[in-house]
Amino acid sequence: MIRPSERQPNQLRDIEIDLGVSKHAEGSCLVKFGDTHVLCTASVENRVPPWLRNSGSGWVTAEYGMLPRSTGSRMRREASSGKQSGRTQEIQRLIGRSLRAVIDLKLLGEFQISIDCDVIQADGGTRTASITGAWVVLRQAINNLLQSREIKKDPITGCVGAVSCGIYKSVAVLDLDYSEDSTADADANFVLTDKGGIVEIQATAETLPFSEKKFSELLALAQKGVQEINIIQKNLFS
Repeated sequence: MIRPSERQPNQLRDIEIDLGVSKHAEGSCLVKFGDTHVLCTASVENRVPPWLRNSGSGWVTAEYGMLPRSTGSRMRREASSGKQSGRTQEIQRLIGRSLRAVIDLKLLGEFQISIDCDVIQADGGTRTASITGAWVVLRQAINNLLQSREIKKDPITGCVGAVSCGIYKSVAVLDLDYSEDSTADADANFVLTDKGGIVEIQATAETLPFSEKKFSELLALAQKGVQEINIIQKNLFS
């Protein structure tokens, strides 16, 4: 089976993460999974949501959006319609949950870190690229707080990355681009940590149900892929 991109079934797209793309944000990067490009920024505020005031605990949250020409035809900005789509809400909640899985909010103290993920160009896997870049900018923001001595201990407990997998022409493949994702028999998004923990799995059969054996193949591919992604993430700070 030959993939449209001519990659091997277990091969990631080329991944590139450029740091420091926004001079104002406490953390910023442009993450590229092939032709999917996402701008990620982190903003640190010396406040927390009302329900966390005087708790000694911080908060990490996320927002996600797609720019009008991130796809083949212009889409209307959600702000102009006055509400976010269900998909947007689902993805930004997923990003927030993924980051909170690898941070000790008590050690963060009463700071709120807001992560913004804006899709500049979409070619499949926008949520997985966003999560991967979101951890990078969170790491930057925490490093700044440590350097300024606003927090004393590193609250980050691990590295989190994400990747998509799917069943394409009956074969389990890693890191689907749009041409594969749009015709796959099944697709799944895996959010995993560098310690082997599972944060979240979203899997759907598009046609016929798939077997437990196929799911195990997808999980094994995801574990391999996220391990490679974690190395890229960590190398940015070594």
